[in-house]
Amino acid sequence: MSENVDRYYPAIGRVILHVDMNAFYCSVHEAENPEAYRGRPTAVAGSVELRKGIIVTCSYPARRRGISTGMQVQKALRICPELIVIKPDFHLYRRYSAAFMQIAYNYTPMLEAVSIDECYLDITGSRQFGTPPEIAETIQRRIMEELGLPCSIGIAPNKLLAKMASDLKKPSGISILRLRDVPKLLWNKPCGEMFGIGGKTAEKLKKLGIYSIGQLAAADEGMLTDVFGVMGSWLKRASNGIDDSPVNPEREQSKSIGHTTTLPGDIEGIAEARPVLLSLSDQVARRLRRQKLVASGVQLTVRTPDMKTITRSRQLEVPTETAEEIYKAACGLFQKHWNEEKPIRLLGVTLHGLTPKEESAIQLDLFNYERQPKKESLNKVMDMLRNKFGENAVLTAGMLGDSHTALLRNHQARGTSLQKDQLRRPSQNEE
Repeated sequence: MSENVDRYYPAIGRVILHVDMNAFYCSVHEAENPEAYRGRPTAVAGSVELRKGIIVTCSYPARRRGISTGMQVQKALRICPELIVIKPDFHLYRRYSAAFMQIAYNYTPMLEAVSIDECYLDITGSRQFGTPPEIAETIQRRIMEELGLPCSIGIAPNKLLAKMASDLKKPSGISILRLRDVPKLLWNKPCGEMFGIGGKTAEKLKKLGIYSIGQLAAADEGMLTDVFGVMGSWLKRASNGIDDSPVNPEREQSKSIGHTTTLPGDIEGIAEARPVLLSLSDQVARRLRRQKLVASGVQLTVRTPDMKTITRSRQLEVPTETAEEIYKAACGLFQKHWNEEKPIRLLGVTLHGLTPKEESAIQLDLFNYERQPKKESLNKVMDMLRNKFGENAVLTAGMLGDSHTALLRNHQARGTSLQKDQLRRPSQNEE
């Protein structure tokens, strides 16, 4: 450990690390099977029909051969015939994710996991482990030695600069980005390279004549807020390297999202269950989107009039946020595990295996890949209408179809009253 460690830590302020795993999914497969994958061009793409698949991520040897994320597998194989295409294994990725974060946690309890392959560490109080570069080097070395995974680490006085520092040297780099370094290292870069600025914002900035981070840093804040609202002030501060957001060790997404509904009268069979399952799937999907998550597993809960409860679950091939996929899985579970003749008093749909949407490797076949933007736009409009006018503002066709009508008639024949609102607004139960 270096002498005079204290001089490497500020009297006022913080020291933040951003640990970013390099080509994480491909690196995990290489760590599991180095003989097959080490040094070779690999890519993760989960479509069953590889010719229609989309590259989710690729190794650095693959990138050097011109392969990139989002490329169709068919095109990638034309560019690099020796490319090895691997199907994703989300259970394996989560295991390695927990392992590398446990190593990082040994050096500070102030750890904020922001995705499956990256985290922030506030090491302001960790000087007993050495200087910030020594801590970063130790974490990086241990992750490689114990797990076989490469990572890049950024060291900075705040989260924004730590994130940008980790991008400066990949793979396996360690970079320090001080506030005084921002003009020299960042201001000549395009606005789109600043963390937090997406393509649409970058295009708007170009229309204002702002092309570089330095031009953004010098822009009039009033003009920025006129165009971007409250985000304008953030743009001004961020381009000058200013970020006050703390590392939040309590940040943790829900382990599951679920809805159940107790029916006013017993139902029987898949025909009567479908509209209920559709409503439940729609509700949990909406909550999933609100939290910007995707789910990799669906669980069905069924309870009989004598209060016997069974649960059955299945993993999805591809993580999803859509009611359509959740509904399909729930109906599949019902048909596989439930006797059509037994009455049902309660139904529930629960999602598990939740990960942030923006960080999740969602593999789509070519047809869905083209349709996805339209699906997302439709979901946004529907969610907006429901937020403004209530849950009943928009109904899907399945909620108004023959099976729904048959269910209502069935209950009228039994002398029970099954209100449409009870089907469309099940009681909330987050597990």
